[in-house]
Amino acid sequence: MKFVAELEQGGSARLRASRRITLTGLVINTALASLQLLLGWLGRSQALLADGVHTVSDLVTDVLVLWGLHAGAQDADEEHPYGHGRYETVVTVILGMMLTAVAVGIAARAGIRLSDPANIPVPSAWTLVAIFAAIFSKEGLYRYTLRVAKQYDSRLLRANAWHHRSDAISSVIVLLGVGGALLGVTWLDALAAVGVAIMVGRIGIQLAWEAVRELVDTGLESADLEQIREVTLSVDGVKSLHELRTRSVGGRALADLHLLVKEDVSVSEGHHISEAVRHALISGLPALTDVTVHIDPEDDEVQPPSLGLPLRSEMLERIRQRLAGFPEIGQIDGVRLHYLGGRVHVELYLPLAACAEPQRASLGEAFRGAVAEDPVFGNLEVYFH
Repeated sequence: MKFVAELEQGGSARLRASRRITLTGLVINTALASLQLLLGWLGRSQALLADGVHTVSDLVTDVLVLWGLHAGAQDADEEHPYGHGRYETVVTVILGMMLTAVAVGIAARAGIRLSDPANIPVPSAWTLVAIFAAIFSKEGLYRYTLRVAKQYDSRLLRANAWHHRSDAISSVIVLLGVGGALLGVTWLDALAAVGVAIMVGRIGIQLAWEAVRELVDTGLESADLEQIREVTLSVDGVKSLHELRTRSVGGRALADLHLLVKEDVSVSEGHHISEAVRHALISGLPALTDVTVHIDPEDDEVQPPSLGLPLRSEMLERIRQRLAGFPEIGQIDGVRLHYLGGRVHVELYLPLAACAEPQRASLGEAFRGAVAEDPVFGNLEVYFH
């Protein structure tokens, strides 16, 4: 319970930090957009006006991020048994697409400027105040948001951080454009915009692609899988593992795997081994939040499957029918079944008084002979206690 409480506290800290940084960006973007639009209109700077509109779009982005954080933090329910982390992933896809759209817009604006540089108006010099304010505030938001994103491993915040960086770069382009216009080099901003558009577009496509890979349940990287194998095999009682599957949900990872243990361990020991593996994996790999462990007494990828063999009640009836001619059957006080190699191996337990010691070995042979014709039976052993 202590471990679960620590996870919940970590999740709450993650949500609080994410909300705090996003709300900070929302306030700064509101003030900055107002300044850019006002000075862009008064200073006759089309570039600054466009950058102001760009900042307004960031307000929409901040609202999306807040919604994604709120939705993704909801507890698991009947409709979402694995939680709501994928809401963050969906918003990350949207942010990636928006970054790509920003890159296209920057490139298109640069193309228009290059096609007709003579018609670029010369802005007022004091529009530089808004430009420098945008550059420093956006770069500050980028660094702050990225630090929180790395601390809590949030793809959503990482996407929003790069959105802030794209805004800072966009403002640098505006600075080059206004500076170039003031110095008479009107084409400089358009040339720089092309290179920046390529970089921003690459970031947007990369973020969207990673989020889409998560949505289609792409597994963890090979290095993570190898670490899972090493931790699992280090647990006492684990012979091997197979059918290891992983997926990501909102920056966190889930795994399920099959463990091979000795075929004669008890149910409780097998469960204890599985819980030990689960705890070792969640403790050793911070990204893992849940692990489902399936216990196998044999490698079901190699051995004949036991599916289709009769369950216990039917097996007891088969034993009763096959051994009906033996009076000792009424004294059987324990039956253990092992489903291995496509057959049912049986252990019968009788009290010592059921049979004299000299006849015990022959009784076991007689029991085995009675069930030999039934292909469902594997080994049959008789134990006296």
